[in-house]
Amino acid sequence: MSRVGRQVIKVPAGVDVKIDGNNFVIVKGPNGELSFQFHENMDILLENHEISVTRPNDSLRNRALHGTTRALLNNMVIGVTSGYTKILDIKGVGYRAQLKDSRTLVLNVGYSNPVEMAIPEGVTVEIPQNKNTEVQVKGANKQIVGEFAANIRKVRLPEPYLGKGIRYRDEHVRRKEGKTAKK
Repeated sequence: MSRVGRQVIKVPAGVDVKIDGNNFVIVKGPNGELSFQFHENMDILLENHEISVTRPNDSLRNRALHGTTRALLNNMVIGVTSGYTKILDIKGVGYRAQLKDSRTLVLNVGYSNPVEMAIPEGVTVEIPQNKNTEVQVKGANKQIVGEFAANIRKVRLPEPYLGKGIRYRDEHVRRKEGKTAKK
């Protein structure tokens, strides 16, 4: 039995979960609404404010889907209650970020022109006051938040010699030693 898949998911107060007979799950909470179509082999049950996932047999495919289904359901419940946040730091002289309007992020990271990125639906981007070298990506859907944060980071990857670039807050960039002069 999957160690992840056999754990039950506790549904907090204020969160509404609807499970269709076709494994289409809708989770509503204070931070929004998420929905997902799960594989038909998995049995998803909601009883006494707890969601449990079971599999019909121990085939390789069903074993793989068991833990994944439970993890995705748990991410949906966490997303609509507390949400997900990714914080990116921008390092480099003159490197900065700003919001052009509520749906466009502008990055000045050493290119001849600023890079404009459209912010996807369901994601909010915040740049704290007097700190235009920090970008906070927030949202209820873990996948969309992580993907947009990764796309921001891809604009200027951190380089190992001077450490300039865009990196996650908790990311460690291994620094390299530069060239040494001949004797």
